[in-house]
Amino acid sequence: MLGQRARPVRGAGTGKPTPERAHGVPSPTQHLKKGVHTVGVRRQYTGTTGRIENAQVAVYLTYTTDRGHACIDRALYLPKIWTGDPHRCTAAGVPDDVTFATKPALARRMLTQALDAGVSAGWVTADEVYGNDPALRADLAHRGIDYVLAVAKDHRIVTGIGVRKAVELAVRLPTSSWQSRSAGAGSKGHRFYDWALIDTVDGDLPGRHWLLIRRNQATGEYAFYRAHASHPVPLPVLVRVAERRWTVEETIQTCKELTALDQHQVRTWTSWQRWTILAMLAHAFLTVTVTVTAADQRDQHSHDDADLLPMTVGEIRRLFVALLTRPAASFDHVLRWSRWRRRHQANAKAKASHYRRHNHQPN
Repeated sequence: MLGQRARPVRGAGTGKPTPERAHGVPSPTQHLKKGVHTVGVRRQYTGTTGRIENAQVAVYLTYTTDRGHACIDRALYLPKIWTGDPHRCTAAGVPDDVTFATKPALARRMLTQALDAGVSAGWVTADEVYGNDPALRADLAHRGIDYVLAVAKDHRIVTGIGVRKAVELAVRLPTSSWQSRSAGAGSKGHRFYDWALIDTVDGDLPGRHWLLIRRNQATGEYAFYRAHASHPVPLPVLVRVAERRWTVEETIQTCKELTALDQHQVRTWTSWQRWTILAMLAHAFLTVTVTVTAADQRDQHSHDDADLLPMTVGEIRRLFVALLTRPAASFDHVLRWSRWRRRHQANAKAKASHYRRHNHQPN
């Protein structure tokens, strides 16, 4: 609390871990385009290519749970060079009531609409663009929605020792403040990081507030998050929420691969709205179908298949793409490769060797 020393927290609260709840994850993405007439297009930095390109930017809202994730809303970002040019907006069919809005403002609008419509979400997580926005944090806190939002290293935090930059607080922490936790299993095994919590204050917002810090065990690089909950929660819960951000990247990537989200040739506002909603709907249908199929496969997995892993969501998606893009004569070949992968993954010795090679220890 304000007036006390900044205190590292080894576990935010003493209660039992709360059950996993649905998460909302807003994130911007870019669609590379040619010319200057496509609605919202301008030359800007894009993370897709790592350089300045001609592109559209849109903010997508992903709904994610343990069983799957899909986009549920989107908003096109219009730069000021567009909203400040009425003739250009009229030519592209932009409604008269559309004004300039930042990416966090677009995210707030979509989150508000989703929550007002009855969408159930216990947590929101997002990258620095959104974590640095005090209005977004305030909206969520006053609605009783918990969040873990990334912030920049120079983000200023109010603690018991005054206002400090996030990185200044991180370097002051003693060794005993850090806990090694897995951020989930990746292609090279479990991704272990050091994590720490510091009690903070965020204005007069209700609930508990922390600065969550992640430290790379190999490079010492830090990542920072503003964390809020209406009640005490343990560190592992906050870690799991923070690492949910990857789902929006996978969702948008599979939307592009499976339903051509970024391959439209439309130019106007209305056409863009129609194209993206159809792509999102098709992706949601595929997500539900694949998730249900994977669950059925796990339930039907017999002892005769003990040397095979059950069909996972990723494996079913891989088969779906392969069987659609290859000629019918190769179906048997695709299925044989699937069985080989699953048998190899089920081999305990192969898995143990894989973890050792990459210097990771499975949980």
